[in-house]
Amino acid sequence: MTGSVVRMLLRGEPRSLADKAYQLLVRKIVRVELAPGTVLVEKSLIEQLGIGRTPIREALQRLAIEGLVTHLANRGMFVSEISATTVQEIYEFRLLVDGYAARLAATRATPEEIDELASLQKELVQATEDDDIDRYVLLDRSFYEVLARASHNRLLAEAIPRIFNLHLRLWFVISKKLGSWHPIAQAHEEMTKGVVDGLQRRDADAAELAMRVYISKRQQDIRNMI
Repeated sequence: MTGSVVRMLLRGEPRSLADKAYQLLVRKIVRVELAPGTVLVEKSLIEQLGIGRTPIREALQRLAIEGLVTHLANRGMFVSEISATTVQEIYEFRLLVDGYAARLAATRATPEEIDELASLQKELVQATEDDDIDRYVLLDRSFYEVLARASHNRLLAEAIPRIFNLHLRLWFVISKKLGSWHPIAQAHEEMTKGVVDGLQRRDADAAELAMRVYISKRQQDIRNMI
């Protein structure tokens, strides 16, 4: 693994108690350990996570901004539901933004960025073979972050990481329904390979198509399950 990739993975280390609370809650929510609709009670979270009230409140506010937590007056905070409308909005956004990022990266990415994406693609395959889902998720996040950066569009680079946890939760929902995360991972690796191949050949159409085909398939999968 390249040094830049290693540094990217290490960025997941919490810098504060609020970051730690956020990471612990994200993990529970995206892996559906906290099911949609679960009420989030501060006192219980303090006991479960061993973290104080203020960091937990900061983490919950951050999750609410991301759309993973919903705050309703007189009802408190709870894990956001997964509705047909939510799924449609997430995948419509991804089709446009992720697909266009791949297209832009095909003509704008530096050789170093393309090499980094190729390295990440190989690491994703290895993580699947090793049955290491934690490493796979970190590598997956890094792949999208590098691709967003390689588009050399600041707004895209900010938007793609922001929605990552929302579609990661849907990834876990599909995996749980299938009884294994490997079929989804393998389809994802075909996409990442197609995107990298498109970037290496500077073929914007191929890079965008590989991304859009994958996202469309995941959208259909989750539609059939909710």
